[in-house]
Amino acid sequence: MWRNWAGDESCRPTAIERPGSVAEVVVALERAATAGERLRVAGSGHSFSDVACSDGRLMTLERMGRVLDVDRAGGRVRVEGGITLNALNAALAEHGLAMENLGDVDAQTVAGAIATATHGTGARLRNISAQVESLELVLADGSQLTVAASDADADPYLAARVAVGSLGVVTAVTLRCVPAFTLHGVDAQAPLEETLDRLEEHGAANDHFEFYVFPHTRTALTRTNNRVDGPARPRSRSREWVEDVLVTNHLLHAFCLAGRAAPPLIPRINRVVTRLAGTHEVTDRSDRIFATRRLVRFTEMEYAVPREHTATAVRRVLDLIDERGFRIPFPIEVRLVAQDDAFLSPVQGRPSGYIAVHTFKGMEWRPYFRAVEQIMDELDGRPHWGKRHFQTAATLRPRYPDWDRFQAVRARLDPDGRFVNMHTDRVLGPIAAPVSA
Repeated sequence: MWRNWAGDESCRPTAIERPGSVAEVVVALERAATAGERLRVAGSGHSFSDVACSDGRLMTLERMGRVLDVDRAGGRVRVEGGITLNALNAALAEHGLAMENLGDVDAQTVAGAIATATHGTGARLRNISAQVESLELVLADGSQLTVAASDADADPYLAARVAVGSLGVVTAVTLRCVPAFTLHGVDAQAPLEETLDRLEEHGAANDHFEFYVFPHTRTALTRTNNRVDGPARPRSRSREWVEDVLVTNHLLHAFCLAGRAAPPLIPRINRVVTRLAGTHEVTDRSDRIFATRRLVRFTEMEYAVPREHTATAVRRVLDLIDERGFRIPFPIEVRLVAQDDAFLSPVQGRPSGYIAVHTFKGMEWRPYFRAVEQIMDELDGRPHWGKRHFQTAATLRPRYPDWDRFQAVRARLDPDGRFVNMHTDRVLGPIAAPVSA
């Protein structure tokens, strides 16, 4: 049995492969081919959908988490696909390097974060996959392929940067890094309407800006992170535990349990949680500021909409919650991301705002998520590939200008459909026959 982090998606693969080298990846693929079975590669299980589930074989790269090469002068780092972001960040820090931007969870594998276009926040900064210089893949037939930004034929590189695990096994990645830097982070409360009205201003004025808002309230819990000179001044362990474990996790968990038991109390509970949020400041190494502990289990849907629609999307979701009588104990999260050029990146070709909605584990999420998705559809939204949505290949194709170019690469690299599952059948569709030259 394999389960995702949230615990609400699971599968029983015929076998779980745990290769420790490229050669062992090749052998595992040979076994799958001999058995006539499909194979999916799972990262750390931090996707909320069934994207990693397999009715055939499942592969995990947990034994392939090594740093292979560090070019400090050039800012290039080559790592195996199974390394977690947490381990990567620690290794980079030892060499005076850092990722220019990260999301707020560091338990994912590098390959998994890239495959799903995982992102942080920063109006001028792109997602993690855009920091990829090259990718090394083992294809379904056991052959090896390296795709790079410098390739004359750029399509395989632009397809592989965000591929939803559908092109091959990503055994190694070369990342573009930056010199290590320090961030000053400030969490503060602000009126929601003022925050939405000045969203572009906040994005332009800060290296990283995001905010949360609990449904049934009208207060934005803002988070700004900006580069500063000077050394890190990390919090004491006791203060870190109080802020990140006791308040952010244990108290939130207790409030969510209370809300799940008595949904009519949720609006009042959310107002209490918002008041308790307070103001916090910290100056520390960049990756320690980006990452936050996630101990409370939930499920999530997230959409990228054109930047100019972000505030409208938030207002409409909050109005929807009140109008439909939904009782939601988890906040809505809003982040800003720059455009990039990967074929299936949700921010391809357009600066975007991400709106994420969540529900607590054990609570019904489908009616709420379906209603929110209808709003996102109307605002030309594109779903996060690692989170819940109800789209199909037919509804997604018109949203991606280079959809057919991605499918052409997919047909070239996995013509027999070794890396498909029920999820890719739904969201990517069947593999088309390669077009003859």
